[in-house]
Amino acid sequence: MRRAKDLSPQTSTTYLCELDQCPFCHSVLAKCAYHSEIKTVQELSGVRKIAYQPKRCVNPNCADVHRAFRSSEWLHIAPLGGTYGYDVIALIGWQRQEGFQTFDACHQAVSQRVTISESQVRYMYTQQYLPLLACHERHHLQQLQDVSKTRGLVLSLDGLAPEGGEAQLWVIRELRTGLTLRSGWMSQQDQTAFEQFLHPIVDAGYQVSVVLSDKQRGLLPAIHTVFPQARHALCQSHYLKNLAEPVNTADEAMKVQLRKTIRGAIGPMLRSEHVDAPGVLTVTGVLPSGAEPSSPAAPHASPFPGSSSTSQKPGVDQEDGPLETGTTSVGQQRHEIVMAIQQRLRYLLTLKGRPPFRLAGIEMYERLTEVAACLTSMLEVQADPRLVHMHQGLADALSTVDDTYHDLRQAADWLAAISAVLDPEGAPERPGDVVREQLFASLDTIQEQGAEHPVLSDIAAHLKKTTRNYAPGLFHTYDIEDVPRTNNARESEFRGLIRQLVKTTGQRGATRRLILRSGAWEAIPHPSTMEQTREALADVAPEELHQERNRVRQHRKRFRTHTRSRKQSQKQLNDLQKHWAKLAQRDGYA
Repeated sequence: MRRAKDLSPQTSTTYLCELDQCPFCHSVLAKCAYHSEIKTVQELSGVRKIAYQPKRCVNPNCADVHRAFRSSEWLHIAPLGGTYGYDVIALIGWQRQEGFQTFDACHQAVSQRVTISESQVRYMYTQQYLPLLACHERHHLQQLQDVSKTRGLVLSLDGLAPEGGEAQLWVIRELRTGLTLRSGWMSQQDQTAFEQFLHPIVDAGYQVSVVLSDKQRGLLPAIHTVFPQARHALCQSHYLKNLAEPVNTADEAMKVQLRKTIRGAIGPMLRSEHVDAPGVLTVTGVLPSGAEPSSPAAPHASPFPGSSSTSQKPGVDQEDGPLETGTTSVGQQRHEIVMAIQQRLRYLLTLKGRPPFRLAGIEMYERLTEVAACLTSMLEVQADPRLVHMHQGLADALSTVDDTYHDLRQAADWLAAISAVLDPEGAPERPGDVVREQLFASLDTIQEQGAEHPVLSDIAAHLKKTTRNYAPGLFHTYDIEDVPRTNNARESEFRGLIRQLVKTTGQRGATRRLILRSGAWEAIPHPSTMEQTREALADVAPEELHQERNRVRQHRKRFRTHTRSRKQSQKQLNDLQKHWAKLAQRDGYA
């Protein structure tokens, strides 16, 4: 049996309906002879009892003659039927979304000011805070209508990749107002599904001037069908990534070949490190690994040979360099130099790329070339068999990919040149047709440069073909105000949402599951301060909140049987069997 909360209200207040005239027939409103039931509300400032005295219209012919009008101030204290104030709900949501707090941490913070359990914190976040936030977004419909009539809406669409065949979360933002028009899940990503997702915007009477999106196969015809008059702008970042596909593929192949060749030539040398025990590096804790004693005569020895230790300021620690001279022997210092070069090579063999501009194979070749040049200079001063072995291994490996590197370096320069045409640094604003002309002129030059080389010729042809495919939507950003060049803002929101869920759950594997269960509500932005958030939540009408909570429940019903608990799943299956048997008895089958 659940125990009732032990609360001691500090004040008791009855609020009177603030209206004097009926909002429907404009007749006088009269006080009712009764007041509502008194309820106890917990706020951050304390506990109090509240009630309201309603009013009714005196006009017997009024369509709403039987309606009792509540007090607005009473409604702004706590949700209808709720016993926690809007300030408590706002604090929970703020800690969750801005403070990245777990439910346990939220509970610990809130329970210091109000009597509440952790399960109630979870409930208030998912069933009150998030639905209230979604309802608040709809209060800006007039602003959206004004922009639609005067300038037309600028829509940004993007989806978060699903996991394991589950539904995909999609968000439609209006960029001139920042409002979320639609945020929800799609079980399919074909033309019909996208049309169904977009049509409510047209049905509501909004005029759309521009749509910004990526180049999804089913989305393109859907946009042209639903918004035939709108311009469809394509994300330039995705255009550049698609341009770089053959370059990135060849770059990855070169990186793998270079890494394999180097490991085959000098791998045993690179894998040799100073170890405390076979397979074990530095260890700390109650039973740490051994540490080399520092020289008391030179506590602030310079980390680089030949440099003066007196340049270090007293009391300031410096980061350790590749070696420490101190009182170590010359042979030990040379060994540490060799180890430092080995550490550099090990790191370079782990480089990862980020196309279109950060290509790991090209970067690996160039950085390894720097190491090879360093080894050449060192060997001219004094030969060492270990350095000779590393230098020979590097030289042989680099020579195997010389031709490939020069081709890829040229292709990477082409990508940088195309990017510079689209977004030149310090250049004046240009209309879209001028940018288009400059871009295709640059592509013609690229084709001429690669004409006599098979690999570069194929890459140049890919650059021009991809540009032709993107061209219809690539240049609207230069002619229409408020149209960004990329759709990265939506992707950034998705990344932010994932980071938030990782921090609030501590489980990276749980983020996709949580996004499937409540991501559409999590993706709606909140006001900039907690006080504004509280006011926004309090402005939501009880009827709106009721409908939104039904949407939440309707969606979360999809996951009732999603459990890995054997006990819980068995109970669910037993309940289904019992219900099935009851239905059979009702229909006369038993």
